[in-house]
Amino acid sequence: MNNAPSQTSSDKPIRIVFFGTAELARPVLVALAERRDLFDVNAVVTQPDRPKGRDLKLQASPVKLEAVRRGLPVLQPERARDTVFIQKLDEFRPDLIVVTAYGQILPATLLNVPARGCLNVHTSLLPAYRGAAPIQWAILNDERETGVTIMKMDVGLDTGDILASESTPISRDDNAQALHDRLATMGAALLVRTIPLFLCGQIVPRPQPAEGASYARKISKEDGRLDWTAPARALWNRIRAFTPWPGAYTFLSGDGTSRLLKIWQAEVTETTTGTPGDVIQADRNGLAVACGRHALRILSLQLEGGRRLPARDFLAGHHLAVGTKLG
Repeated sequence: MNNAPSQTSSDKPIRIVFFGTAELARPVLVALAERRDLFDVNAVVTQPDRPKGRDLKLQASPVKLEAVRRGLPVLQPERARDTVFIQKLDEFRPDLIVVTAYGQILPATLLNVPARGCLNVHTSLLPAYRGAAPIQWAILNDERETGVTIMKMDVGLDTGDILASESTPISRDDNAQALHDRLATMGAALLVRTIPLFLCGQIVPRPQPAEGASYARKISKEDGRLDWTAPARALWNRIRAFTPWPGAYTFLSGDGTSRLLKIWQAEVTETTTGTPGDVIQADRNGLAVACGRHALRILSLQLEGGRRLPARDFLAGHHLAVGTKLG
């Protein structure tokens, strides 16, 4: 049930220009576009189409695809601070700009375009995990909960005043994809509830506290490599944090070659024997690898060039002896 306040028949929908690129932003755009009684999405701003895949064909962002499907005007500036683009944006006369996972920092000249400011949907409980990858770093750092924050933007990096927030526990079954999907849905619903309350003065923006501020830097592919000298729980968190991208991985050597081995799913076991990185079990009862503390039981994995397989099926097709070194 939607708890957003209804407008009277004399009220006009709130004019919004939406900025977003990644899949995280698509449910937010959908939520705004579906509530035509409250919001009038005048335009959608997203990153230019980029080459992707082995054939490097240009691909539109998830937000662009959604906007085109709904017949919404799409703007794709190379740089959001471009003067010509900002002048074009001003022609839409937005009451609000709403930003979710757009991928560029907006300059002050752009933030000043809308009459009522710019709002951002951020997937952390600010001031914790400002920056590009809050979902991954919350899991990686073994947080018990995270959430979404609706923030009034300023020129800083996720430093603006808070309008609303909502938390959710991080469960053992959560990986970055599952948490991403839940937070996207939560953020969209919270935004729809928050905008009318903010515009009618029922929400007063509050400054972020200085205490508890942290930064979630952008993830690189190299972050996915597993260091078996780390505790098993830290590696378990790394696997969850980097699924599906960039993926947690190690290397399997043999016959003079070294092949990348992606670990999709694992669990901690309190076994304490074995040198870190050594396979200590590889039979019908499971596949386990020694860590700096305890061990990881591998549940799902994928050898370079092969398919993702449950550990039992993998072992049926690949000889992996106890004592084999991963790293």
